[in-house]
Formats: sequence, structure tokens, C-alpha cells
Amino acid sequence: MRLIDLAALALALPLAFEIYRELFRPDALEAVSLDRYWLALVVVMLLWSAGAWIYQVYEAGPGSLSDDLRRIARALMAVALVMFTLVFLAKEQESVSRLLAVLYFAVAFPLLAIARSVHRAVARAAGTRAGRVRYYAVVGSGDVAEEIIETIRAHPEWGMRLAGYVLEEGAVAASPDCVILGRLGNLARILEDHVLDDVVFAVPRERLSAVEDAVRTCEEQGVGALISLDVLRFGYSRMAVGDMDGLPMLALSRTPSDQIALAAKRAFDIGVSAAVLLLLSPLLLGVMIAIRLDSRGPIFFRQRRVGVHGRVFNILKFRSMYVDAEARLEALRAHNEMSGPVFKMKNDPRVTRIGRFIRRTSLDEFPQFWNVLRGEMSVVGPRPPLPSEVRQYKRWQRRRLSVKPGITCIWQISGRNDIDFDRWMELDLQYIDEWSLWNDVRICLKTIPAVLGARGAQ
Repeated sequence: MRLIDLAALALALPLAFEIYRELFRPDALEAVSLDRYWLALVVVMLLWSAGAWIYQVYEAGPGSLSDDLRRIARALMAVALVMFTLVFLAKEQESVSRLLAVLYFAVAFPLLAIARSVHRAVARAAGTRAGRVRYYAVVGSGDVAEEIIETIRAHPEWGMRLAGYVLEEGAVAASPDCVILGRLGNLARILEDHVLDDVVFAVPRERLSAVEDAVRTCEEQGVGALISLDVLRFGYSRMAVGDMDGLPMLALSRTPSDQIALAAKRAFDIGVSAAVLLLLSPLLLGVMIAIRLDSRGPIFFRQRRVGVHGRVFNILKFRSMYVDAEARLEALRAHNEMSGPVFKMKNDPRVTRIGRFIRRTSLDEFPQFWNVLRGEMSVVGPRPPLPSEVRQYKRWQRRRLSVKPGITCIWQISGRNDIDFDRWMELDLQYIDEWSLWNDVRICLKTIPAVLGARGAQ
């Protein structure tokens, strides 16, 4: 598929060029030369390899066609974004046709989609051909075994066909129509008497130790042994199988764990933070001067916040309150307008004049991009809480501390202070469960109008 996709990306260039020349520039036989774009195609292919790695176009395993196309679209959009950025920064922009670049990506995606569909059709046909079928037996007859059989049956392109069941001692067949090959204690003889390429073990977790000898029997005769880890499924955690210097490990996690994708997120954080601090430095300097002239006290406000798994760090904000704000907090507790341990109050008397403006426009949060550069925060992630708030968390709410805190998240684009505390926590957990780099970009884009419109800000 890697080679086929690269061929599709290469074919998209001459096709896009012909469409461009025939429909938009029929007189451009000499004005626009295809030769100047081959180097750009090489760059696209290199970026595609990186994007496909990040979005797991090839590593995600077999799934539906729609899942494949979704990953392809995200990877291709990332490539397009980088390429258009390079075109924008190019010195000789007039020598590059932006329309041709748009046409290229518009042609590339259908070609990739067609290639993937054809590949699936060929694989499906090959998997059902006589002589290409792999016969398998299932050890077990419960719900897990039936789920495995239905999954395999839904993917004929895998080329696997059920030969029958192998029952444990004392177990009964789930249906009288089941083909029973024998009992687990006679597995060696079953492997001798039947054509079997694989044996799938789908037994209850308390019986895993009992199939150890059966697995060795499969190894002894060169038959593949597949042990269903579904019997070890806990809640909604994602499972990964690996080893720790030769020691087999089954990892369970409900947080993003793909190191390549997380490295891309970190690169995104650094790039966005550096760009914001550099491009908005005149505005931020003006805010600093206004704070100094408005009230007595430091320009910046530092406060201890809780990060990943309880790590404490100092968050940096523009000071929007009078210097005695912390001392006056207890006297205002009765006016708290938020449920839960968070304190929010409209017309807070501790807020300065310039503080009301920078809070409404979220300018007070911009120094936190420095926390992002330091690696203490991310651009997108749950807001970092106070230690006193964390001590009042319910147990399920602590999972929001399992990822790096951020400047913006789903809460910020959904109304902020107009949302109660429990719903806020649920949105943060939704972000963690559905995390992707593309989702981070989407949240960033939605944050801009939310900030400009001061939606839910106090």
C-alpha cells in the first residue's frame, strides 16, 4: 500500500497539470512548465511518509474503508498545510501556481481513495480463492469466541475460514450446528488429523494458565497460536502488547500513548507558542505598560497549578487583580457562581480596570505560551487547576490530570463560565478520549472566534 500510495501521489501531478492547462490556462503551453514541480513532488512524498506515520495510515491495522479514508484525508491535509506554508514563505512565489497546487491535492485524494478501494477488493478476492484460505480453530465457545468468529467472517480479505471448535474439558457446544473438532486435552491429535493453520484461544481469564500446554503444542507443530486479549479487557482502556527487555508486558491506558503523535503535538506546541509570542510581542508590550500604569503591583502573576499526574508548576499570567486579591478571596466565597471547587464571580471587585479588559479578551492568558515553551503546558489541553481544587476532586475527575494541561480546550469553545463544573470535567475527559493532532488544530481554530467574541469570559 505504501508503494501504491506513492504511485498515486506521483500520478496526481501530471493529471492535475493537464486539468489546469485544459480548463484554466489553455494558452499556457510554455508559460507553465511541469518540470519545475517535480522537486515539490519529492517533498510531498517525504511529507506524506511523515504524515502517514503520524496518523497511522498503515500501522492502525485492518478496519473499515471509511476509517482508512479518514486517516488518509487527515494525513493529506497535514501535507497540504505544510506545502502551502512553504509556498507562502518561498522567495519566488510568482513562479508557483497556487491553483495548480490546490488541484494537485484535489486530484490526489480521489486517487488514494480509489487505490485503497481497489486494494481491498483485490485482497477480498484473493482471500476467498481456493488454495489461499487459512483454516483456524477456536478454543472456547462463549461470547468472546463468537465475537472473534463474526469479526473474521466480516473480513473475507483476511483469507481465514473456521474449521471448527475445540472445547475445554466439561464445556458444551454453544449450538448443535457447531463443528466440534475435539477436546483441548487432545489438541495434538486434532492438529494431526485436520488442516489447521491457526488456533485462536478465546477462554475466560481465569483459564489462561490452563492453555499453556496447548500453546506449546501449537508451537511444537508449527501452528500459529492467537490468544484473544479481549478476555483481559478492562473498561475503556486501550491495550498494547510489547516487552520490557524481553519481559512480556500488556499495557492498558486511557491516555494518548503514540510517541510519534505526541512528538508531533510537542512540535506543534513549540511552533504555535513561538509564533504567538513573536508576532504579538508589540501588543503584549502594550498590555504590560497598561498594567504598570493602571495599578500598583507586578506585571505578571505567578500561581502554583497542578500539571500531569499531580506535578506542581508556576503558571504565568498578566496580573488582572489588585495585589491583595488572594487575601480577599475567603470573604467573597459566598458569591461564587460556579458549582464544584472552582471560584468564578461576575463583577469581581478584586479585578482592576485593565484587568477587566484583558480578562474579557483573554489577553491575560497569553504569557502561558511561555509555560508551553518550557514544556509545562500544551496549547490544547484541560486547564491546570489549583492544588486546593484538586483536593476536592471526585475520583473520576482526577483523570483530567493524566495529560498535560493546556491554554484552551473544548470547555473554552463551549461557553467557558456558562458551563457548570461537572460538565466542564466531562468535556475535558471527552477531549482526552478523542485526542488527535487534527482535533487540537480544530480546537485552536474555534478558539479564535470564541476569544474575539469574549464568549463566556469573565
